[in-house]
Amino acid sequence: MGRPETPLDPGAGPIPRFADELRLLRREAGSPTYRLMARRVRLSVTALSQAASGKRLPTLEVVRGYAQACGADPEVWERRWEAAAADVAAADRGDGDAPYLGLARFEAGDRGLFFGREGLVKDLLALVREHRFAALLGGSGSGKSSLLRAGLVPRLEQIMAEQGCAAELHVVTPGARPAATHARLLAPRQGGPERWVVVDQFEEVFTQCRDRSDRWRFVDLLLAAREPGSRLRVVIAMRSDFHVRCTEHTELLDALRHAGLAVRPMSRTEIREAIVKPAAVAGLRVERELTARMTEEVIDQPGGLPMLSHALLEAWRRRRSGVLTLAAHEAAGGMRGVIATTAEEVYGRLSPEQARTARRLLLAMITPGEGAPDTRRPVGRAELREWTDSEVPVVVELLTRERLLTVESETVELAHEALITSWPRLQGWIDEGRERLRQYRRLTDATRVWQEHDRDPGVLYRGARLALAEALFTEGEESGEDLTAGERSFLSASRVARTMDDWAQARTRRRTRRLVAALSIALMVALAACVDLWQENRSSAREHTKPPPVGAPCSPVR
Repeated sequence: MGRPETPLDPGAGPIPRFADELRLLRREAGSPTYRLMARRVRLSVTALSQAASGKRLPTLEVVRGYAQACGADPEVWERRWEAAAADVAAADRGDGDAPYLGLARFEAGDRGLFFGREGLVKDLLALVREHRFAALLGGSGSGKSSLLRAGLVPRLEQIMAEQGCAAELHVVTPGARPAATHARLLAPRQGGPERWVVVDQFEEVFTQCRDRSDRWRFVDLLLAAREPGSRLRVVIAMRSDFHVRCTEHTELLDALRHAGLAVRPMSRTEIREAIVKPAAVAGLRVERELTARMTEEVIDQPGGLPMLSHALLEAWRRRRSGVLTLAAHEAAGGMRGVIATTAEEVYGRLSPEQARTARRLLLAMITPGEGAPDTRRPVGRAELREWTDSEVPVVVELLTRERLLTVESETVELAHEALITSWPRLQGWIDEGRERLRQYRRLTDATRVWQEHDRDPGVLYRGARLALAEALFTEGEESGEDLTAGERSFLSASRVARTMDDWAQARTRRRTRRLVAALSIALMVALAACVDLWQENRSSAREHTKPPPVGAPCSPVR
């Protein structure tokens, strides 16, 4: 056995990351020795071992040979090598971090790169100063989250600092149990500094929260900011296609009507600023032809901003001599194809096992629409820990590094819903198993409620719901491999409860049959007794009414 290889840090750069992927390929092939691999492909032992050392990027010839020796497709690994080479070239140019965020939203720390929305930020700031409850409404991909986090929040912090204000500022998302999660934050207070609560992705109260009472309690807590003497100020951002759901709550609808701001499309000037100014901050230049092409491709396009940002990121990755070119943009697939191209490139670099994990992971991050578009679903880290698949942490890291996923302290989610609409493979997965995915979301919610209620048997599936869940998740090709340990326990407990119910019902039926039999016998005995008594009474009556015999002496007349 050869000496153990020096440990690698995949996060240290593209070369150690690629070397780590080669080592993983070798392990999945059964860890053949480099000597055996060399005999298989007629390459030297040194060349193969150095390829996975992480010291330098191997040549394409060695990578193809390495893949072939491990039984992998050399063509697939050629594409992965090309991507790694591009990453190495970008790192070698030493231009610092990308001035574009791709599908990721802007945060407060990115405000120096946030351009093209100054007018809308001013309008929003004026609105929240006038109203203690305000709402920002816009379609998916209109830039609501970035507008809040990199536009409004830094401006509010700046104003508070200039005025010496001790106000608090919190940015939250509703999640599955919004009232239970944020009740303390929104609780009324007597005195003290004002508390600003910015609620991003407010539509989660409809897509993630299944408990109506918790949902409307959360809304009431937010609307309490409008009460006289309240120390609370609230700003929400919501997808405009969920406005109709707000008609279920009269006060919420009234608040949106009086203090709502619609996110308007960016003008040509604003789009050009969003393209050119971040590059200038990084000391780069954008070709006029590229600016013109991108402006035309995104103008008046609903949800076009994520595609613009991602297309700019890909053009930056392919830049030449500090210039973002039209040729680089076209090579990346253009505005419409750039997200799908990137996602497919990343997916193509995954091993078969990682690809299966990625499919499961991505579908877990989607809530299929019911009369509404599909939406992304944050997955809690606690939920991920219940998955027995060892590839999950690796795949999360890979997809996060490529900016397809966003990782928070407690959750992991799709970087943007544009992935759902722009990546045909993902959309195909959703359409292929839409009903199963819809039932899976319900199973996940039911499992969470069951666990929160100390595994109360009353929450378990029964009857038709259990039969459907068994058909979808424990039978056929798609068994329960994609279920968490908690979901498996929930279904198992439901089956046990059904068995106990069946046993109890059978016992009740047996007891009922015995009781019916006993009652039948008692009734028959009672009927027989009644018949005997009736016959006896009838005979007695006949005896009393029988006439005296002929010639019998009559009673004397008195």
